[in-house]
Amino acid sequence: MTTTNDIEQALRGVVDPELGGDVVELGMVKGIELADGIATIKVALTIAGCPMRTQIEGDVKRKVGALPDVDSVAVEMGEMTQEERSEVMSKARFKAREDAEPTMVDPVTRVVAVSSGKGGVGKSSVSVNLALALADQGFSVGLLDADIWGFSIPRMLGVGADRLEANEDGKIVPLEAQGLKLVSTGLLVDDEDKALMWRGLMLSKALEQFLKDVAWGQVDYLVVDMPPGTGDIQMALSRLLPQAEMVVVTTPQKAAQKVAARVADMARRSFMPVIGVIENMAGFTSPSGEHFKLFGEGGGRELANELGVPLIASIPLDPYMVEGGDDGAPVVRTHPTSPAAQAMTEAGKRIVELVPPAEDETCTARIDRLVEGLKAIG
Repeated sequence: MTTTNDIEQALRGVVDPELGGDVVELGMVKGIELADGIATIKVALTIAGCPMRTQIEGDVKRKVGALPDVDSVAVEMGEMTQEERSEVMSKARFKAREDAEPTMVDPVTRVVAVSSGKGGVGKSSVSVNLALALADQGFSVGLLDADIWGFSIPRMLGVGADRLEANEDGKIVPLEAQGLKLVSTGLLVDDEDKALMWRGLMLSKALEQFLKDVAWGQVDYLVVDMPPGTGDIQMALSRLLPQAEMVVVTTPQKAAQKVAARVADMARRSFMPVIGVIENMAGFTSPSGEHFKLFGEGGGRELANELGVPLIASIPLDPYMVEGGDDGAPVVRTHPTSPAAQAMTEAGKRIVELVPPAEDETCTARIDRLVEGLKAIG
């Protein structure tokens, strides 16, 4: 005799095509009744006008109607509350991350997504100098320019005229640029000034190709320069690289801080940890020693406190950083004693503390460090 448990099991075969999970695990089934051969199923959709409504209703009727003792199926379609909708979206995002297809990025590679809520806060400059600061500590570092249509990394590293090539296996080989393994759309297009008029799906596919079809090899850290905002690229990265962790870049300005909070919220809702905040353009000190707070003050610290994460660094305005970005001469390499370079170098060290390379977290590595410490004592 068919029971409501049997009906629930049958409903696990009804999959929401958009969310990628079955209606039971997603919490869309709100009630199951069976009386006199009539099965009544209550299903809550994310929105009343869900385009998958007809398909889901038809699948429910077919799956349940095929069970013994069920003569007819009545499906009552409703709409979720805001709280239920948030919960089901969280489940869907988590499932997408768990089911992520393998990429060419080693699972033990530390992935640092440098993000901002809006453009113009110097995120790409931070990405380049942070990657170099990590490399200068002896780590193997990859740099992925995921700002697909707003690429600027090749120019900042002085390789704008170079192009990516493929190896004998048909995989893209990252370009060696100042000790970094670099991949960027800017190394594929013919003209730096040509606009890429790509829509969301193409952007996501481009990122997917950069992760699945690039021979990254063994890298300790992969720094990803994200496009500003909370769009397709951000959601795709959280799905494709579950080990990714985010650093949020903001300026001291209140408006920038509030916008940056949104990208952090998106990360957490996509199960991507936020490890810290970098405040850029944090004042300017003239040669005479006079300090100017051109963009206000305190926004980075306030955002870090709001998110419950550390303020990794506060980067001052520095003419050398601006010039270096235009000339392909990053400040941490060309003017290592400048205020911005020193702040970026410290940011690199702080990243290693917050996200140590994978081998440093193994039991063997910890034992080795303990033994070395005992030797130093003895």
